[in-house]
Amino acid sequence: MPTTDVAIKNAIKSVKDADKPLKLFDGGGLFLHITPGGGSYWRLKYRMAGKEKLLSLGVYPDVSLAAARKKRDEAREKLADGIDPGEAKKADQRAAKLAANNSFEAVARDWLDERKSTVEEAQHIKTLARLVNDVFPWIGKRPITQIDAPEILAVLKRIDSRGARFSAHRVRSEISRVFRYAIKEGKAKADPAKDLIGAIPPAAPTHFASITDPVKVGEMLRAFEGFSGTFPVLCALKLAPLLFVRPGELRKAEWGQIDLDRAEWRYRVSKTKTDHLVPLATQAVAILRELQALTGGGTYVFPGARTAQRPMSEAAINAALRRLGYDTKTEITGHGFRAMARTILHEELHQKPEVIEHQLAHTVPDALGAAYNRTKFIKERRLMMQRWADYLDQLSAGAKVVPLRTAAA
Repeated sequence: MPTTDVAIKNAIKSVKDADKPLKLFDGGGLFLHITPGGGSYWRLKYRMAGKEKLLSLGVYPDVSLAAARKKRDEAREKLADGIDPGEAKKADQRAAKLAANNSFEAVARDWLDERKSTVEEAQHIKTLARLVNDVFPWIGKRPITQIDAPEILAVLKRIDSRGARFSAHRVRSEISRVFRYAIKEGKAKADPAKDLIGAIPPAAPTHFASITDPVKVGEMLRAFEGFSGTFPVLCALKLAPLLFVRPGELRKAEWGQIDLDRAEWRYRVSKTKTDHLVPLATQAVAILRELQALTGGGTYVFPGARTAQRPMSEAAINAALRRLGYDTKTEITGHGFRAMARTILHEELHQKPEVIEHQLAHTVPDALGAAYNRTKFIKERRLMMQRWADYLDQLSAGAKVVPLRTAAA
């Protein structure tokens, strides 16, 4: 005789004070196994190839009486087709586990872990954040082999629709890298993201905010003298326009890379994987010698505020500029010192473009096909860096500067 919800509740109450479990049968092999400890488990008794077996159908009341009956009927349909429902359930569980291990998110996190040691920590964090916020919520749980180009395009369009076109292109590239990693690991056979190159219109080029008017540059340099932050940040602020290296290279500078007697700073550019040499003008050497007395005992020229074991925060220079009243979105940013130097060195000081580009460590092939040589134009670069420092001193003093080529003539 089929059971009822009332009968189930009464049976559960009666077993609480009993010493033995109770089986409450419903029909068709379905019964509820009730234990004195309060557990109630749905079971299905069936025979397969002459052998009696039990199939677990869930826990009551999470699985209601109606739901348990539906599962029983589905299992008996499998039996009618000659399929063992218990073995079918195990196969489904294995498939679900495999799909979870091969989900896009699982594979993407494996890819991130593999490349973590080869990229900057900040880059790793930003890539993970993009995937977590813009990709995983929509295709993260999908088996990577089942994801197609239209699904990925929907993700990219969602990003693009909020005005983040550059991020949409970056995400497409990162999704493509996840698929290429999956192919390498035998978890996928194709990269559907590759077919979406050009599906999102090109992003408009963006330029870092920069000051290129010599008069305003002089005003900014004088403003540096009023900075009230820490001495290492003040030194970094003064060196940024003098050296015009990438902000990440400046903040991670190590004393072991710098030879003050030779007036040289040698390091490896992470972006281009090339060795670079920065000639140090006398003004830069003076700043570094003064700073060496404070931080020279450690690894980093500009140690972090919380621990000397890590370099200065990547936000330190921009934060300092904002404290001085500069808008880092529209006026000047840490990276903008490169554009400032490039423009003024060419337009005001009439330096050769190829010498400037080499000092910027840009990989621009020359006539012989050489992309970059750290010592090429080194004599010209030493002269240029000293002239640049002298020029900045004149701007800071508020002097009317005559272009050096004219003055030399």
